[in-house]
Amino acid sequence: MSRMSTPRDGDDVTVTDVSSALEYWPSPPPWGWTADDLDRLPSEGPNGEPDFFKHVELIDGALVFMSPQKRFHERLLFGLRVALNEQAPESVVAMMQMDVKLGHRTRPCPDVLIVDAAAADDDERTCYTPDEVHLVVEVVSPESEERDRKTKPARYAEAGIAHLWRVENNDGKPVVYVYELDPATRAYGLTGIHHGRLTVPVPFPIDIDLEKLPR
Repeated sequence: MSRMSTPRDGDDVTVTDVSSALEYWPSPPPWGWTADDLDRLPSEGPNGEPDFFKHVELIDGALVFMSPQKRFHERLLFGLRVALNEQAPESVVAMMQMDVKLGHRTRPCPDVLIVDAAAADDDERTCYTPDEVHLVVEVVSPESEERDRKTKPARYAEAGIAHLWRVENNDGKPVVYVYELDPATRAYGLTGIHHGRLTVPVPFPIDIDLEKLPR
């Protein structure tokens, strides 16, 4: 297949088949990756690698491949999702690793998120919009420190998501850093650091024993 012509700056580019973009692999295509491209990526990699694009997110136009999870990471994701759904009102649902489309070239995949129940009822959805998301949770791993501590929080805040939790591993025990959006500055402010027990009033009353999470 011949390559597409490189669009000029400012052109409104619509790519309906990412095969043209993959011809530039491993470099990004000249027109860049978009959030909608993630729905069109093949299951196999450019050289036939199985499930190559299974765990990928888009940050500022760059594809980011997520490393295999450690047990701490998996345990926290499952435990927080179960605990949150046990306490959540009927209007919202907690889920794991679903994308949030923050813009044309940014589509991260939070570890845990709370979304409107009406949006969660649609089993065909592959991503959510910021107005449907009430909380995002990132569990930090060594390879994701820079993204989870700096890049992704800034993008979530710019998109207007009201609540963010960052979970760190402290000798095998979770420490939860809780942030709330300041609407005046469109930036997060730290409201608490929680060891052992997490108790917060928003986005709804939550009381979680971090040392007894469901496994």
